Amino acid sequence: MTDGQPISDDDRRTAPAPLPPPGATCPVRPGGGAPHRLAPGGAGRAAADALLREAGAVVPVLLPGEVPAVAVTHHAVLREVLAHPEVAKNACHFAALHDGTVPPGWPLTTFATVDGMTTADGADHRRLRGLVTKVFTPRRVAALRPRVVELTAALLDGLPGAAAADGTVDLRRHFAYPLPMSVICELLGVDAALRDRLHELSNLIVRTTGTADEVQAANREITAVLGEVAEARRADPGDDLTSALLAAQEEDGDRLSARELVGTLLLMIIAGHETTLNLITNAVRALCTGREQLELVRAGRATWDDVVEETLRHDSPVAHFPFRYPVRDLELGGTVVPRGTPMLASYSAAGRDPEAYGADADRFDVTRRPATRHLSFGHGPHYCLGAPLARLEATVALEALFTRYPALDLAVPDAELPPHQSFIGNSTHVLPVRLTG
Repeated sequence: MTDGQPISDDDRRTAPAPLPPPGATCPVRPGGGAPHRLAPGGAGRAAADALLREAGAVVPVLLPGEVPAVAVTHHAVLREVLAHPEVAKNACHFAALHDGTVPPGWPLTTFATVDGMTTADGADHRRLRGLVTKVFTPRRVAALRPRVVELTAALLDGLPGAAAADGTVDLRRHFAYPLPMSVICELLGVDAALRDRLHELSNLIVRTTGTADEVQAANREITAVLGEVAEARRADPGDDLTSALLAAQEEDGDRLSARELVGTLLLMIIAGHETTLNLITNAVRALCTGREQLELVRAGRATWDDVVEETLRHDSPVAHFPFRYPVRDLELGGTVVPRGTPMLASYSAAGRDPEAYGADADRFDVTRRPATRHLSFGHGPHYCLGAPLARLEATVALEALFTRYPALDLAVPDAELPPHQSFIGNSTHVLPVRLTG
């Protein structure tokens, strides 16, 4: 674990793992007790996360298909894992994937095997990350603000026309989704006609309640669609990331394979809109159910940046993100995790860890000034490249939304909103609101 500069990826194979302190014991091995079964529909997220935290910092869980894994639920241990020199991302370290334990057509295979930054280590990770880093620099992101403001205003103009007969509007569908999807697709040079289908397919991939056949079909189709996007940009290059990636590929084929190109586009599409979609949705829910927090912002006692950061901590857009693997048996948080065990980064659980955020960690408080920074965008070498863009989109969207519609409120109680069908994404499936309260 490091502060400031993360550990070099080159060190991930050579640096020794930290030894347990004198007298420490490692009494629990994954699989040695009754594992927790993650709720695939994400129902009762806060209560389920609390149970996981109470079970320990590193908790045995069962994934779909009865695949054993562990969830890292405590903030301090998760921060250690995210930058640990002997915790890898490449699925060559995923023992069950190679010994026949994982069933054929396993729905979560894509998260382990897609070619891209999220499954790369060392030099491969630096190479792939370097190809897209320049698009997400603070300067480049700041230059996108006028376009984000423009898109936000247009979507707000259209909300009254999207209202149902009873006056309710699904804010998730008509505002929280199209804003980040439009921005990332413009950055990638994706035609507007493809955006809704790409969203549907990415939802099928992230959803953890789908059948193996459904997920495999979605993977095949989204790969084909993104291949078409690449060919369109190859024939007609533009000032977009896909064209830049293709230019790098043509300049030096060793820099980016065809599979890595599609894998990078897949990562950009899913991560580039699903996270921000959930972030905006969760922030609106929190402000509508805690109007006093909204009034603190309006009174100047907190900022929209504060709203975004507290939402990221309190109700992380990502619940349990797959996968990481120890490259040898590791002692983590009092638990020995065997080499090759798939590990989930439980961001939503860590965000409400009382050890990090105090006894009131479950309370949404925009004036909170925690000494411990949340981990919702990760930590270490794989820290989310798109974090500055997500923050920009969310702050612009929330300020404009509550300025245009100051009395906006939920049309149904928050507890009755159906959860997103995933233990990876963390939000509700819909967000019905009334624009005038």
